[in-house]
Amino acid sequence: MSSQAQPPPLRPLELLAALERERVSYIVIGAFAALVHGSGLPTEAVDITPSLREPNLESLRRALAALGAERADGRPLVLSREALAAEPVTALRTQEGPLTLVPLPAGTRGGYDDLRRRASREPLGSGLRPSVAALPDVVRSMAALEREEDLPRLLRLRRLIELERTLQRQPERARGRDEGLDLGL
Repeated sequence: MSSQAQPPPLRPLELLAALERERVSYIVIGAFAALVHGSGLPTEAVDITPSLREPNLESLRRALAALGAERADGRPLVLSREALAAEPVTALRTQEGPLTLVPLPAGTRGGYDDLRRRASREPLGSGLRPSVAALPDVVRSMAALEREEDLPRLLRLRRLIELERTLQRQPERARGRDEGLDLGL
């Protein structure tokens, strides 16, 4: 992929499928994760937090090679635990659109291992089920960045979290009424 070429449009399913083919351990974060959770927020890239364990970095190297990935800033791409940990964000151009590596997202305690606890495998179609950060974790990370332009998005995402909680409580209340009512019949 030429660093002078116009970047291709984002094709997130193809991008994530390339990671899955190489069995990369990662969590989808950021705006695409929020979109998967139903936010409707637009995104121009897929952001991921990869596991920084060496076998996984080798899988990531293979996947990025298959995607023709290059750093957006034109610098050489070094995929080592040290190199990734030294930069908060590594923006890449791939043949399937922009991909951002975020090894330690703001507001997390340990990156991949922290996010993995509440992440869920979400079906996106064509058998693709990537691990996606829980919506509260997406909000926590976005809020930790303290960017003023994120405030409307944060409000929208917090409303979505509250709606999800309300919907989860409704079946519990219905079960409680059904199970707690003893008519002695």
